[in-house]
Amino acid sequence: MTDLDPTEPALQPALEPSPVPPPALEPAPRKGRGPVFVALVLVAVLGGSALFGAGFLLGRQEARTPGTSADRQQLFEPFWDAYDAIAGQYVGGADSKKLVEGAIKGMFDAIGDPFSQYLDSEEYRDSISGLSGQFEGIGAVMTTRDGAGEEGCEKAGPDCHIVVVRTIRESPAKKAGLQENDEVVAVDGASLTGKTLAETVGLVRGPRGTTVRLTIVRGAGDPFELAIVREIIHVEAVSSEVIAEGTVGYIRLDGFSASAAGDFREHLEGLVAQGLERIVFDLRGDPGGFVDAAEQIASEFIASGPVFWEEFADGTQKVHEAVAGGLATDPRIKVVVLIDAGSASASEIVAGALQDTGRAQLVGEKSYGKGTIQQWQTLTNDTGGFRLSVAKWLTPDKRWIHGQGLLPDVPVTVPEGATTDVVLEKAIELLTGAQT
Repeated sequence: MTDLDPTEPALQPALEPSPVPPPALEPAPRKGRGPVFVALVLVAVLGGSALFGAGFLLGRQEARTPGTSADRQQLFEPFWDAYDAIAGQYVGGADSKKLVEGAIKGMFDAIGDPFSQYLDSEEYRDSISGLSGQFEGIGAVMTTRDGAGEEGCEKAGPDCHIVVVRTIRESPAKKAGLQENDEVVAVDGASLTGKTLAETVGLVRGPRGTTVRLTIVRGAGDPFELAIVREIIHVEAVSSEVIAEGTVGYIRLDGFSASAAGDFREHLEGLVAQGLERIVFDLRGDPGGFVDAAEQIASEFIASGPVFWEEFADGTQKVHEAVAGGLATDPRIKVVVLIDAGSASASEIVAGALQDTGRAQLVGEKSYGKGTIQQWQTLTNDTGGFRLSVAKWLTPDKRWIHGQGLLPDVPVTVPEGATTDVVLEKAIELLTGAQT
């Protein structure tokens, strides 16, 4: 299975990758119609630490322990010298398993890719469970933001803040009063300074029935503490309704989980069955998820041709064609896709495919810009696992939007203090010709 961090995001995401690793964490929800999904699923988004990745591949585990090849013996001599010295001579005593985990983590840190990451056993298990559509936690979506409000900084500090993007409906976080834009500065009394988004998610998640204490800064107020009892969080990734006095179908996707494509098809089928020929597809704040889910969902609107391309480390490319049988491929069905800075990875695959093929107009703000696909692999001996960027993805026209994002066809900036969903209003105007 492939999955986009999150990532992000992180998955993003993911308190969970705005990818990603992901990617639990997403960007701020728009006014009016709030997202239904998400989860402490690293937005891999966001912040490059969550399951928010542009794509995730669940790699198979190799049942062998790779040795050091002959041509690399000399290269690895300093490593083994250091390992042997610590293991045999360090006066404080050394845990061999921790040394190995630290060495693996160091290799991923050396790559300098925020979407490639080593995860210990608990972190890896939590990240994978987040992709299944449920997890044990508080039901909050978070991301990292620097002093300028840009998402993606790596470690909490004076100029990098861990911020709540939103809370899931009926979640413990919402019931406890956690709000959008709350900054989380400590977990169970321990400062988050120096912590990554993924590490924060690991601290916040935990067994159902247990309590986590978050220290919150809200606006210019003094820090205060919220005690939240963890529960099993069921991610509601898809929602739909009929709007604009019965003339427009609205469908929102909050994450590309393993079940997202099937759920999306059910909702879309309900709209199409009503004879609706105008569809608003809302991908705002969606940190991404599985690549195959993105391919299937884009194929609901694209009859044939490329949905996206994969480009591997050796430069070779693989095309992913639209899957036959889409429910809304009839050109008489007009489509507008809503995006913003929190639309990442798998969201961008879908939005980019619909834009390049002329199947839909993009409305809103520039997307996040995550153009890589991660593979997840379990390691032996209970040492966790990792996610590694193994491919780029390109739009049907072979655009690589990594670090740049998708530009909307119709840019709409949400005014400060807006009380209505101006982006959605513009989409309805475009579809119906009505001035709102």
